[in-house]
Amino acid sequence: MPMNILWIIVSYLVGSIPVGIILAKMRGTDPRKVGSGNIGATNVMRAAGKTIGIMTLAGDILKGFIPTAIMLHYEQPAIIVAATGLATFIGHLFPVFLKFKGGKGVATAVGVYLAVSPLAILINVVIFVFVLLKWRYVSLGSLVGTALMPAAFLILNQPREYIFLSIIVGIFIFLKHRDNIKRLLDGKENKM
Repeated sequence: MPMNILWIIVSYLVGSIPVGIILAKMRGTDPRKVGSGNIGATNVMRAAGKTIGIMTLAGDILKGFIPTAIMLHYEQPAIIVAATGLATFIGHLFPVFLKFKGGKGVATAVGVYLAVSPLAILINVVIFVFVLLKWRYVSLGSLVGTALMPAAFLILNQPREYIFLSIIVGIFIFLKHRDNIKRLLDGKENKM
């Protein structure tokens, strides 16, 4: 058990790595000073271009995937896998390296979910793409996918720990998207 606690702490630190800032600074820009000021892929793309934005997306997904996949590889109980995924996700939202001011967590959550249930993520990616193509709002696609993840886990008969994880993650994602939700309701959200 002490090793699992250590791994959960390490997972938080992995989640805290500010991939978007590191990559954008290679292009001489800081995404915190551009657009929404967010360190996630969408704003990094605005700040540093499409390639850096895609690399940020991949890096943030890997932050969630790798620690969770390692716990699954070592056949840890679902509660430890879920705690690892949650710690990584929380690290992205509240990174120790950025004075606890991080991103919105969607890509890191995708990485966690990809490790525990690739089929659930596939279903949500299809929904996300549909919403994005129909309405052209990344935030709306992210929120719809987030809201549907607990149902996907339930339908796919995933452990209840993963369902609870997706509910907790969903609450944080919706809270982090408060401004986006307000702009969507006001018709002022940026389209892709």
